[in-house]
Amino acid sequence: MKRLVVKIGSNILSDKKEGIDTTRISSIARDIHALHEKGYEVVVVSSGAIAAGMRKLGLKEKPKDIKLKQAAAAVGQSRLMWAYERSFSEYEMKAAQVLLTRDDLSDRKRYINAKNTLLTLLTYKIIPVINENDTVAMDEIKFGDNDYLASLVAGLVEAEQLVILSDVDGLYTEDPRQSAKAKLIECVEEITPELERKAGGTGSIVGTGGMYSKLLAAKRAMSYGIAVHIISGRKDGLLLSLIEGTQTGTMFKPRQERLSSRKGWIAYGSRSKGNLVIDDGASKALIEGGKSLLPSGIITVEGLFDIGDAVSCVDARGHRVAKGLTNYSSSETEKIKGKKTTEIEKVLGYKYSDEVIHRDNLVVV
Repeated sequence: MKRLVVKIGSNILSDKKEGIDTTRISSIARDIHALHEKGYEVVVVSSGAIAAGMRKLGLKEKPKDIKLKQAAAAVGQSRLMWAYERSFSEYEMKAAQVLLTRDDLSDRKRYINAKNTLLTLLTYKIIPVINENDTVAMDEIKFGDNDYLASLVAGLVEAEQLVILSDVDGLYTEDPRQSAKAKLIECVEEITPELERKAGGTGSIVGTGGMYSKLLAAKRAMSYGIAVHIISGRKDGLLLSLIEGTQTGTMFKPRQERLSSRKGWIAYGSRSKGNLVIDDGASKALIEGGKSLLPSGIITVEGLFDIGDAVSCVDARGHRVAKGLTNYSSSETEKIKGKKTTEIEKVLGYKYSDEVIHRDNLVVV
């Protein structure tokens, strides 16, 4: 079964008069129905709750106060889902609302529960419509934008493709709204730091992400081995044309070495509880040798963490090298840092493992 994640931003769905552009949602539903007929399973990641709620609350611009944002999301989410329900029902399709926060995907058990729920919905040919749970989300549990959420969901459900519907036709050499010389980049094989710098900037008054956030989302999805497309969400039929093979927008080629769902969760889903500053020898062993992290390579322990928590491995210059699940707590690691594996039991009085982070639980970043 072919599986596709479609991310739809606030800019695509917002309407100044109605709050939500139901005509646009209907057009997208028509394309998704056509994809279903071609044997695709489709997951939708949709913004728009706050935009829908703004009109009901009489707001002319996106609220900055967190309580007002949450109120707008609470008011607007039901209207957003009603629009999807009505549009999909025209094709005898059903939608299911799934609201997530950052904590839902950073906790391993909740991550697996979310995965099982989504896969079950797809088995019953129901379209999951996922949004961040803005009503309860505070800064510490927010994804920040739905581009990030979409990339995690694509890895979560092991999708083949992630399609981001944007308010521009794709990635350009310059901002097409400011320069007539801007040219569409049809294919990107690697997202470089230079490309990231060029894609800076922010979105509109109703969105939280610009092209930069879309690039970061593409970068994460590519590491899962998922092809990513940024196309216009304001033109009818483009989604279906893309799947049928027509070149449109910008394609980001997936990495050949695909991260497993578990390692993808470690890299992007789990929350880092601390840092392990490692020496150059350990850094080289992780990056080039595919080795585990031993206590002898650890220079400094930062933060408080327990066994099984995610921690980042950082070199002496502050560059993040890897991320993994630790076999020892921060207090235990502090005692055995710089020691040989043969000394662990002597120092602690016991030994869980020779490795502070085993290679199977570590991802080079």
